[in-house]
Amino acid sequence: MKIALFGASGMIGSRVTAEAAGRGLDITGITRSGTDVPGAARSIKGDMADAEFDARIAAEHDIIVSTTGPSRTGGDHQEWLDALKTLAENSGNTRIFVVGGAGSLWVGDTMLKDTEDFPAIYKAESETGTRALELLRTGNWSPWTLISPAPEIAPGERTGSYKTELEVPAGDAISAEDFAVAMVDEIVEPKHIDVRFTVAN
Repeated sequence: MKIALFGASGMIGSRVTAEAAGRGLDITGITRSGTDVPGAARSIKGDMADAEFDARIAAEHDIIVSTTGPSRTGGDHQEWLDALKTLAENSGNTRIFVVGGAGSLWVGDTMLKDTEDFPAIYKAESETGTRALELLRTGNWSPWTLISPAPEIAPGERTGSYKTELEVPAGDAISAEDFAVAMVDEIVEPKHIDVRFTVAN
């Protein structure tokens, strides 16, 4: 299986690359800088905002994974949303797998991002993540999957154990390593097509 991974050098992307490579999967690590990605069969420079590049990547791979996200340093979030739309529009019949956020998960009849105790620092990112989910749900795209982490995700231990849910948190936290395990499990054995699911330890 050939996997193209945008954002391969980030916290999630690097762990997904390592997990997938450890299972013998063929990874093309894509970054804006062309940085060498440990574990990837090849590392290339690319941007998912480039329609021609996206179409070529889709033709050459079995699945496209985006572990990118909107800017956390004051950049334009619409730029990332537009890039995600470009990727979706140019993926042909190749499945796209997108890492989303936890803010759009439901707690009762309220999204997590709208609850009283939700950290203000993550509000803008969560609003954008919610729009990304809506974009995938309402467009006429190839098969897609969006995975949301638990509300807390950070580097930690790889246990290989996790729980899944669809629209509500599966738990409070997950390690980035187990999040990668869940992602690669879904890549290898798809169970969530054209839906969002979430994982937690």
